Amino acid sequence: MLLEADLPDDPDALRAMVIAAHREIAKREVTLAEHEERIAGLETAGARAEAEIARLNAIIAAFQRHRFGARSEQLDEDQLQLAFEELDAALSGVMASLDAVKKDSGTPAPRKSNRGSLPAHLERIEQVVDLEDKACACCGGDLHIIGEDVAERLDVVPATFRVLVTRRPRYGCRACEAAPVQAPAPARIVDAGLPTEALIAQVLVSKYADHLPLYRQAQIYARQGVLLDRSTLSDWVGRAAWWLTPLRDHLLADLKRSGKLFADETTAPVLDPGRGRTKTGQLWAYACDDRPWGGSDPPAVAYCYAPDRKAERPIEHLAGFKGTLQVDGYGGYGALARRGEVALAFCWAHVRRRFYELAAAGASPVASDVLARIARLYALETDVRGQSPDQRRAARQDPHPQHRVYPYLLSKLAIERPNHVWCADVTYIPMRRGFLYLVAIMDWATRKVLAWRLSNTMDAGFCVAALEEALARFGKPEIFDTDQGSQFTSYAFTSVLRDAEVRISMDGRGRWMDNVFIERLWRSLKYECVYLHAFETGSELRAGLGRWITYYNTQRPHSGLAGRTPVEAYRRMGQSDHGGHAPHDLMIKQAA
Repeated sequence: MLLEADLPDDPDALRAMVIAAHREIAKREVTLAEHEERIAGLETAGARAEAEIARLNAIIAAFQRHRFGARSEQLDEDQLQLAFEELDAALSGVMASLDAVKKDSGTPAPRKSNRGSLPAHLERIEQVVDLEDKACACCGGDLHIIGEDVAERLDVVPATFRVLVTRRPRYGCRACEAAPVQAPAPARIVDAGLPTEALIAQVLVSKYADHLPLYRQAQIYARQGVLLDRSTLSDWVGRAAWWLTPLRDHLLADLKRSGKLFADETTAPVLDPGRGRTKTGQLWAYACDDRPWGGSDPPAVAYCYAPDRKAERPIEHLAGFKGTLQVDGYGGYGALARRGEVALAFCWAHVRRRFYELAAAGASPVASDVLARIARLYALETDVRGQSPDQRRAARQDPHPQHRVYPYLLSKLAIERPNHVWCADVTYIPMRRGFLYLVAIMDWATRKVLAWRLSNTMDAGFCVAALEEALARFGKPEIFDTDQGSQFTSYAFTSVLRDAEVRISMDGRGRWMDNVFIERLWRSLKYECVYLHAFETGSELRAGLGRWITYYNTQRPHSGLAGRTPVEAYRRMGQSDHGGHAPHDLMIKQAA
């Protein structure tokens, strides 16, 4: 604080002090005004931010209704896309404000590099932004071009109307009184009407491709001074549909000459005059596109409207078609197939959808396994997409590189002791509702079942588990024989045998007699156990099979084993009075 004693006695010095004080006060007032302006800006930004937060919360709430709400409250896809547009616009507004702040502060905004390139077919209109003075500011010499920066921006020329004036001169003859002549008037979609074919095409594309109702199109045209009533536009649409009907019929007839088609149907709201509301119609689509499979024909699709979804509709639409029809699970196509001229091929996407829903809920490991199998099929189809039918068929039928087929080693082999040869097979076990798969590992010489497993899939895992159990409990055989099933040719199964130094034998394709004893096991098992009980659940089946296999191994005598049970023969085979078994070919002959 300045005291009176501190004031100078010199008037000039006092005047200078007062002037300096005024300057300081003015400077502080400017600073205060700047702070107040900044505070006001922050308050405005805060208000805008609160409003933006409220709007984004509303969008998030809409997303939550779409994902988690009741079916009646969920948004359709179009409404969901509108919400995304709002969210993107809001984010862009925030980014623009941040860019402006960075620009004011001198911080360069990050450059966006994921915009792609503009199509090459678009017209390029160049404008050169050049220096007015091309003299060097340093020495005054002439400047010369050493490079340039080129930037492309997307521009638009708004649609404009024009009037197409058609003049047809009339000619008369001065030498005679013949009737005047003139060129015939070109055909019009609307006789004596205003629109050209291009304008009608624009109306149709806007209505059906861009989903722009006719009343909105009328409003757009009115902004340019062209007044068209909605009823006039409707008349144009109806006349254009009449002219296009033969083209649609020809397209559908051309599609029906193809050997395969895709068919699907969807609901469509239709005006119901007199009732003040809409009714539900059906729009059927028939398409063909061979481009992903190496075909040369152009893709095509034809649409047919029907008031309902009766089975007669596809029969009527596809009259004369003979070939394969790819469809979803709608039962109405079955009537078409029963006529004998159409074979149905069902859609993998529809099959996969239900399994995906079960797997996503986490309640079904079977569904997850099915999805994994379908994924492998999809991966194969991805590799062969675009190739010819013969190439795709060959790729589908070629065995996997890791699925090796081994030669048959049991021909004329004398199998005389336990653990000389083991064999395995998989069979189908029906239940009251559904079915399971059963694999069994058997000792060839004694018919003893060494291990078995049930599974609800044909994956190799349950076969590998049975094999590992048999090896752990009974040692290893010299030879292991199976058929050429994918479970037994898989790397997971054969690698276990190779690691145990077991020789691998595989039956000839279709040669069930090469593994006759395990085939006879299946017959006995099904007729003495499975068919008699019709098990309800997998646990009941597992318990029932366990009891029967124990009985088979320990209590049921075999004539081929001198009246012994498989367990007795497995323990005493080397000391039996018949001295072993006959050669393999003789054993098959006796079994037959």
